[in-house]
Amino acid sequence: MNNNSFPFSDLIAGYVTRFDLQKGPYGTFALKTSNGKEFEVTLTSMTDAELVRNLGEPYYDCTPQMRVMLVPNCYLFVYGIFYHEMDRHKYEAKHIVFLSRDENDYVFEKQDWWINQVRCLANFYLKAQFEDGEIDYSKYRTNIGLIGTKEISNRQETDTLSRVIYGFATAYLMTGEDRYLEAAEKGIEYLRENMRFLAEGEGICYWYHAVDVMPDGRKQKIFSSEFGDDYDAIPAYEQIYALVGPTQTYRVTGDPDIIDDIKLTVNLFKRYFLDKTDKGGFFSHIDPITLSPYSETLGHNRAKKNWNSVGDHAPAYLINLWLATGCDEYADLLEYTFDTIEKHFPDYEHSPFVQERFYEDWSHDTTWGWQQNRAVVGHNLKISWNLMRMHHLKPKEKYVALAEKIADIMPKVASDQQRGGWYDVVERILESGQEIHRFVWHDRKAWWQQEQAILAYLILAGSLGKSEYHKLARESAAFYNAWFLDYAAGGIYFNVLANGHPYLLGNERGKGSHSMSGYHAFELAYLACVYTNLLLTKKPMDLYFKPKPGAFKDNILRVAPDILPPGSVRIGEVWINRQPYYDFDTENLTVKLPCTQDELKVRVRLIPTQVLFDATLLELTEGTAKISLSGLLHADAVRSLQEELERVMTQPVKRLVLLVQNLKCISNAGLRVLILAKQKLGANVDIYVVGANDYVLHFFKNSAFCDSIIVLDRYEAVEMVSV
Repeated sequence: MNNNSFPFSDLIAGYVTRFDLQKGPYGTFALKTSNGKEFEVTLTSMTDAELVRNLGEPYYDCTPQMRVMLVPNCYLFVYGIFYHEMDRHKYEAKHIVFLSRDENDYVFEKQDWWINQVRCLANFYLKAQFEDGEIDYSKYRTNIGLIGTKEISNRQETDTLSRVIYGFATAYLMTGEDRYLEAAEKGIEYLRENMRFLAEGEGICYWYHAVDVMPDGRKQKIFSSEFGDDYDAIPAYEQIYALVGPTQTYRVTGDPDIIDDIKLTVNLFKRYFLDKTDKGGFFSHIDPITLSPYSETLGHNRAKKNWNSVGDHAPAYLINLWLATGCDEYADLLEYTFDTIEKHFPDYEHSPFVQERFYEDWSHDTTWGWQQNRAVVGHNLKISWNLMRMHHLKPKEKYVALAEKIADIMPKVASDQQRGGWYDVVERILESGQEIHRFVWHDRKAWWQQEQAILAYLILAGSLGKSEYHKLARESAAFYNAWFLDYAAGGIYFNVLANGHPYLLGNERGKGSHSMSGYHAFELAYLACVYTNLLLTKKPMDLYFKPKPGAFKDNILRVAPDILPPGSVRIGEVWINRQPYYDFDTENLTVKLPCTQDELKVRVRLIPTQVLFDATLLELTEGTAKISLSGLLHADAVRSLQEELERVMTQPVKRLVLLVQNLKCISNAGLRVLILAKQKLGANVDIYVVGANDYVLHFFKNSAFCDSIIVLDRYEAVEMVSV
């Protein structure tokens, strides 16, 4: 019998339960995994430690203070070696990854963690595709290698190009950096010119599978899919993902040409993919000539339905389309897709996993291609995540019930409860004598399936307030941020081994392929930021828009970041072209844009409804820092102001401008923060207070702080004062 008597290395993820400095020459600690198993971990003279870091950040060595950081309830990763001695395994730590400086301060829950990550991702794809030069999509290639170089291929796949456009549009939405929007808009233009088939007479639009760019610049159109199981068909998921980039860009700009393409593609779905019989749902493939799902040429894809053809509409484009338009047609289509999922996908009499592939009549297709009767872990989690979004739009208890059922079942059957992270594809059914669902190919963990878990548990925690969901969200985000970020080359690894080490072979070595582009990593960064800040940690979040003149109906810009619990978020402040703007609906999350032909850049600060004070660093340029203060600066709110001032103090500044038109009152604690900041900034830095009301001015005068500041009525006056 194999008793594993040989030494082997492995990863353990868990919570510190105790630390004994006196045991052994260097101390030991106990680590309890998510499923309750406890390991004794021995420290050695060669054990080192780090704090998890974001893309673009340096290595944070925690080795000198690691014993101080080993506090109860601290969640961490340990990579070490098991030695079988004296009839038991002894585990010696070689490397420790901390997720926080104490038991509850997770670094990936910082207000700007995901914003910084998305900026690094956008810069990676800009460099990979355009070599830091002009944004020219004739240079775009689907296949990108590990270090961001283009592999030998002339292929430009439509849905992967659309996905990288999504990434750039999302990066602009989160940062307001114009180069990202330039990349998105130029990508849209290229997509429309080269990949779009506009059938105006039929009132539909559909998209080529790909374009091959010849060495002499000529372009060969690839109409039907040339990818594996979809060969010579038009698969629904390719048409769906052709809209992911345009729709996200439309949220930012309102470009009328984009919405026209989207509407015509939705017509395609309704006319040719939709099963108009009482069976309902969407077919997975149609014939490229007849546009029929019943054509014999489709082979094993004839008259079939699957998760992608039904469920992917919502996260890929339909939710974002509703967010941008508020149109009832799209809300109804969303409801139709989720009602279909709730009705046909659960199969809990036979398996803890949903069914994903169907014949026309919704009977189960358990023999199709590679999937057979197998479960994709991420699809289960994706259903849970999106059901909660839909529940916020059209509340139905059956949505919440299924979302929670999936969320409660999945950890035991689909996650790695010793090392952390989520598996890929497993057998849906246990064979006789089996207790663990078998891996189909491997026990590796794909980046996109980690995304689905993180977002599912974040939105469940933020919506339902259950601590267990928050715990699972943190553990999932911890694994992703600890092991999927490529600090050396940039970007995100496609797959890691069960122990977190990157898997760098074959198609899974690269950062761009038929399966991977910008979409999932950017979507995770965006929505993890939304759910963490606005629902869990109760921190503000800024979004940026650049609407074209008259683009949005009635000049109404809709700025809801996602379909969140009703009443959970409000607009705090709005700036247009860096100036405060006041024509907005706080509760309905809309901005009434000015009627003008001028270019508008809109910055919107979204605030959780429970937050009564907000401090926003608007800009830090040419030695001038501008911070907007609004609400009630009471003693419990001073930390928010301190954080913004700390950001200022990391840069050389000559002038600090406090815009306080919307500050209703200030406490003595708030004044002490400003007085200390003035002391730290020094005598050569002037502080301007702009637009203070009588109540706030009274506090400044009573503190004798007015001698240290310059009080002004109007923001414009700041620009005229010589320092």
